[in-house]
This record gives sequence, C-alpha cells and structure tokens, in this order.
Amino acid sequence: MEMKQSFIKYTNPVLPGFYPDPSITRAGEDYYLVCSTFEYFPGVPLFHSRDLIHWKQIGHVLDRISQLDIRNCGSSDGIYAPTLRYHDGVFYMITTDVRGRGNFFVTAADPKGQWSDPISVPYGGIDPSLMFDEDGRVYVTAQQGAGYDSHIIQYEIDIATGAALTEPVVIWNGDGGPWLEGPHLYKINGMYYIMAASGGTAKEHREIIGRSSSPYGPFEEWAKPILTHRELEHPIQYLGHADLIEGPDGGWWAVFLGVRLGEDGYGVLGRETYLAPVSWSEDGWPLIDNNEGTVGLEMCVERPCYSDGEEEEAAGSGCRLPKLEAAGELDKLSEAGISLDEKVRRSVLYSGRYEFDDRLLPHDLVFLRNPAEHSWSLEERPGWLALKGQPAGLSDTGQTAFVGRRQQQFNAEWSTLLELETQEDGAEAGLCVRMNERAHYEAGMIVRDSQLLVFARLTVRGQTELAAEVPVNESEGRVFLKITADYREYRLLYSMDGKEWTRLAAGAAYELSPQAAEGNAFTGVVVGMYATGNGREMPGIAYFDWLEWQA
Repeated sequence: MEMKQSFIKYTNPVLPGFYPDPSITRAGEDYYLVCSTFEYFPGVPLFHSRDLIHWKQIGHVLDRISQLDIRNCGSSDGIYAPTLRYHDGVFYMITTDVRGRGNFFVTAADPKGQWSDPISVPYGGIDPSLMFDEDGRVYVTAQQGAGYDSHIIQYEIDIATGAALTEPVVIWNGDGGPWLEGPHLYKINGMYYIMAASGGTAKEHREIIGRSSSPYGPFEEWAKPILTHRELEHPIQYLGHADLIEGPDGGWWAVFLGVRLGEDGYGVLGRETYLAPVSWSEDGWPLIDNNEGTVGLEMCVERPCYSDGEEEEAAGSGCRLPKLEAAGELDKLSEAGISLDEKVRRSVLYSGRYEFDDRLLPHDLVFLRNPAEHSWSLEERPGWLALKGQPAGLSDTGQTAFVGRRQQQFNAEWSTLLELETQEDGAEAGLCVRMNERAHYEAGMIVRDSQLLVFARLTVRGQTELAAEVPVNESEGRVFLKITADYREYRLLYSMDGKEWTRLAAGAAYELSPQAAEGNAFTGVVVGMYATGNGREMPGIAYFDWLEWQA
C-alpha cells in the first residue's frame, strides 16, 4: 500500500448559524455532533457525518417536556454546552439546564431513536463532561464558580444511576483568565489531557490545555493557548470551546465555536461550529491555531493517505480517499469555475423551501420554548403550518407560538404566505427575525378596532416602535411577507399578490447582534413564523403555506 499526500478542502463554518459549543464523538466510522440550544426547543440538535465536513441533522436529543421543561425560560438560559460520548455501545449526552434541573445526562443505544429521561448528577455549575476510563471509572468534569473564580471540578459517578462515588475536587484553575469553562478530559497515549475554554466567549476567548499522568492532576499546562484569534485582525473571532476527535484519515481534528464578524466588529449569526486539523508537537501536545490564522473560511488541509489503487481517485488531489469524499466534490466545483461564494449559494443549507406537506416538522425548525398544547399543527389544514396564538408575544418569556430556523448567512431573505383566520381584535401573526425578547423585528397582519392591518414593528433594547401600518381589505385575510437582510440592515416587505412587493420598514442589523444585547446573549438570529393573541389565546388560527429562504 502506497502513502501519498492528499489535500482535504472544505468551507468553514461546517455548521453555519447559531450552533455553538460543539461536542463530538465517534462510533466506528460514524461521527455524531451536538450543540447548545438555550431557550429553543427541541433541545440539543444531533448531527451525523462520515467525513467530519458534511453534516446532516438527524434529530434532537431532548424532544419532550419530561426531558426539558423550558416553558418560562428567558433568552440565553435553558440548555448550555452539551457533551456527547459513546462507550460500550451506548451514547451519552450530558448537559446543563441552567435554570431548571441543573446537570444531567441522557442515554440512547441508537442516537436516531428515543433518548432516555434525564439522570441527574449532583455537582458542578455548568458545562459537565463525561470521560470513560480504561479501568471502568467514569469521571464527570465540570465548571464551577464565576468570572475569575471559575475552576474545574471532577468526581466519579455510577453511570447507571448518576450517583457520585467520590467527592468533587478542584483539579484545574486554568491560565488565570475569567470563565474557565467547557472542560473535557481525555486519555491519549497513556496521558490525561484536560482542555477548557478561558477568557469569556468574546474577543479574549481561547482554548487551553494541560496534561498529567493522573486524571486528577496536577496538570502541566501548555504555556500558550492552543486555539485563539484574539491577537489577530481576522474574519473569524472568539474561537474556543473545543472538542477533540480522531478522524477517518487517522489524524486528529477539533470542532469548536467561532464568530464571523464584519468590519464593524459585530455579526448577527451567533456562535457557529468550525472544524480544523490538530497537529501534535514533538513532545506530545495537541495544537490547533494560536493566533496564526490557519483556521479560515476556506480550508485546505494536507494529510497523508494510504492507497491500494482500488478506491476512486479524488479529483485533483493526487490521492485516493475512500472516506473523505468532500475533497473530490469541492475540486469538481473548482474545475467547473464555480467560486466559493457560488458553492455556498448552491448548498442546501442556505436555500430551500418548506411546503409543510409532511406530518413532522423538519429537524432544523425549532420552537421558542416548549410549545403550548394544541398551539401548532400540520394536520389542521394539510400543506399548511397552523399556529394558534398564545397570550405571550415576542417580547414575553412565556410560551409563544413561534417556529423558526437559524439565520446562516449575512445576505439572506425569507418569505411566506400568511392567512389569518379571525376578525377579532388582538389577533396577530407574521414573519419575525429574533435575537431575544428585547430585540426583534417583524412584519405581519393584525386585527385592530375590527380592521385588518399589515404592519412592521421594530423592538430595540426593549423599546417597541410601530414602524408602518397599512389597512387592507378585510375580505383578503391573506398576505405575502418577506424579510431581506445584508450585513447592515433587515428590510420588512409585504405583497398582496406575491409579485409586487412594498417595503414597510427597515431595522439596523447591529441591534439584533449579540454585541448590542444587554446582558448575556449566547444565541444568534432565528427567523420564524409566529402568532399571538396579545394577552389572550387567539380565537382563530394563522396558517402559513410555506417558508422559503435564500442566501
């Protein structure tokens, strides 16, 4: 068998849009990845891949209220930083419901099937992780404390019950920076590695690492971050919160969060999932990118490849790749003269249309908190999504009738056809771009004083402005709605025939960015359809014929 060099080409982020805090595991040739979801439901999206580059969502881990009750969850509360592990034929996902049950894990023999009800673990603040040692011991490693007092604790559990078998002990204080969090413990080549994020999830964010011959340390610390862009002027910032995995090529890789920022230092997309190769120093330290800029939007990674001459050759790579199919596909696009931007535009991730013909919602659509019973249906009117407005609206923290998907590119547009089946005052439905309950823009239809109106509304830092209002014929009861976006602004439009569009208003993109938010803002913009009764249950139903998006 001959060894050659191959070049694996791919585009970052591998999961664009609000998919933060990635964790990854391997089961044979299959890779699975999960992310944080905060106030959105179902919780913890689950992705599958064979090559680490192309990911397909196959479901959610927490998909019922017995696992996750966030009916009154505030923005950026809820589910924090899951860790996914596979051991002895069982998948484990451990996480934090930060204002609810605290730290817990669930299990599944088949990750595409139903996961168990939660099993609580007793200690730790946030971001728990599991490590299965060769001697049968199971360690929970978790963050504890706040700010500069953050540190990492560890204890052993009975994996069947979650009960602690040892008292928690502090094993690491990191590099002295604030918010030491997202820890993972690994055993690689006989050594224990402790890895965590430090510096807070903004400009100073970084990934640091230590190692020891014992799982409890003391840990020798690598002198510099193994991953950060904090000293660079670079389009990808805030790098950190990483997880390591051995890839199908035999080399090591890392998944981690990062943020695409524009020239003005903000971005509405939130924290996204990135992929980068891991190199090992001569004395055994895993290194990713310490202010070198090797993590980019376009990646070309050189890796050794063994070929026996039987596998299909990856176009342009000079090496046969039986598992890393992505290399050939991107090369074929390049040979056809298609630019990177066009590749992105052609991706199913960035353009599509839901017709609502199935009995289940697509996996990438989510609710804002647990939906109220009977507040939505795909069967009420086949081919339409039916939403029954609840008393809570977009500026409230109760159960809101909202179904949306993550914004994944700065330049994008979304459209739908709405039919509002009620003439009672207060009934409202529309299309919304949402950061949180204090920052959102919507275009929709409302009944006020027995009159049907099309409107645009802008909520910025908790203050709501009615930006436009247009009376329409009550016999219509239907309107086409569209929101378009670029880096600078969102534009809210309507049409009565789906052909001629009228602009209602525009709102600054900056005001929907995490950088503009007051307090914690761990999410990105989610775009969706909503309905509300504005203080009471809506007497009628809002029907949405489709949702279309383009980038």
